[in-house]
Amino acid sequence: MQNFRSLVLFCFMACLSGSTFAELQIGQLAPNIEGTLSDGKPFSLNANKGKVILVNFWASWCEPCREEMPIIESYLKKNKAKGFEVLAISMDKPSDLEQAKKILQNYTFLSADKKQMDYSGYGRIWRIPSTFIIDKQGILRKNGLTGEPQVDMKILEETVTPLL
Repeated sequence: MQNFRSLVLFCFMACLSGSTFAELQIGQLAPNIEGTLSDGKPFSLNANKGKVILVNFWASWCEPCREEMPIIESYLKKNKAKGFEVLAISMDKPSDLEQAKKILQNYTFLSADKKQMDYSGYGRIWRIPSTFIIDKQGILRKNGLTGEPQVDMKILEETVTPLL
C-alpha cells in the first residue's frame, strides 16, 4: 500500500510540474517578460535585445536577496555602459511592498512588482532569489531555477562579462 501511495504522489507531482514549471533551457530563446516598471515606464525583454539583462526575482524579507543586491549594483555601475541592465522583480505580498520600495531606493535597477509583470513563460518562481541572465540576442545563459540561487561577483564575472 505504501508503494502505491508513493507512486500516486510521484505521478501527481510529475503532472503538476508540467503545468507549473517552465521548461527553460540554457542556450534557448528566453521567454519574454513584459509589463510596467515601478516608475510607470513600459518594459519588454524582447525590446531590450542588444543588452545583457539580469532578471532577479527577490523579496524584501529574503536575507540572501538583500546580500546580493550591493554586488549586483556594483557590477551594474561598472558595466551599464557596455550594455548591461538589471530588472529586479519583487515577489513580495502587498503588505510588504513599501519595504521593498525602501530597499530599492538604494539601487539603480529597473524594478517592478510581480503583479506589474507578465513572466509566465518562466513558470512558477519557487525559490528566492532566482536570477536569470539573458544575452544580447535574447538567449538564456543562466537559469535561476537551477544551480546556485545567489549571485556573487565570481558568477557575474564568469557568466556576464564574456557576454558584454
